[in-house]
Amino acid sequence: MPTHRGGRNPAMLLQSLMCGARRRSKYVDDEQQDDPNVTKLADQLRNADLDYKFAQLFTASGGFFNYCGDEAEALQVLNQIIKIEGIKNVFCCDDDLQNFLNVTKTNFTKNLDINNDAAFITCEFLIAYDGRVMLSYNNILHYHSSRLPGKIIIMATVSQIVRDLNEAMMKIKKRGNVRNLTSISGSQSKLDAPTQDQTKLFLILLED
Repeated sequence: MPTHRGGRNPAMLLQSLMCGARRRSKYVDDEQQDDPNVTKLADQLRNADLDYKFAQLFTASGGFFNYCGDEAEALQVLNQIIKIEGIKNVFCCDDDLQNFLNVTKTNFTKNLDINNDAAFITCEFLIAYDGRVMLSYNNILHYHSSRLPGKIIIMATVSQIVRDLNEAMMKIKKRGNVRNLTSISGSQSKLDAPTQDQTKLFLILLED
C-alpha cells in the first residue's frame, strides 16, 4: 500500500482524521472553532506531516474533507454529496471526472452555465502551509474563480499535497505555460468575491 507524502500510512491518517475530517476538526479547541484562526493553527502544526496539516487547516477554514482509499469509495462519497446537497446540474470540464458523473447519472455541462448549481473539478496542488487549494486553467478553463457555483467539489490525490506556495510555484514553473492561477479555501472559496460567503468547498482526497 502506498504511503502518504510525509511518511504517514493511509490507514493511520484515516484513523486520526475520522473524528473530524468529514466535519470541522475536533483537534481545534472550542474557541478556535467559534472563531477559526488558521494562522495560529498552522503554527501549532508546523512540525506535523503535510497530509495531516493540510487536512486540519482545510477543515478549520470551513472546508469539508473526505479521504478515500480508492475510486470506488470516492464515487460513493461523490454520490452522497450530490444527494445531500441536492445537486442537479454540474460544471465539469474534466473527461475523467465526467465519467464519475455519468455513473451517478448527474447532469453536467463542459462549459460554465447559468443553471449549474455545483462545480466538480480537479486542482493543481493542495498547500499544507495554509490549507488552500491551487487552481489553474487546467481545472476551471478561462473562468474567473468568482464565477464558479456556490458548491465546489474538488477531487485530488495525496501526491498533490505540497509544503507551501513556493514549492507549488516551483512545480508550476517546471511545467511551463500554466494560465489562470488562483487559490481557494474552505468557506472563503471565492477570494475574488468576498461578499459571496455561502460557498461550500468539498474535497475528495484519493490515495494515489
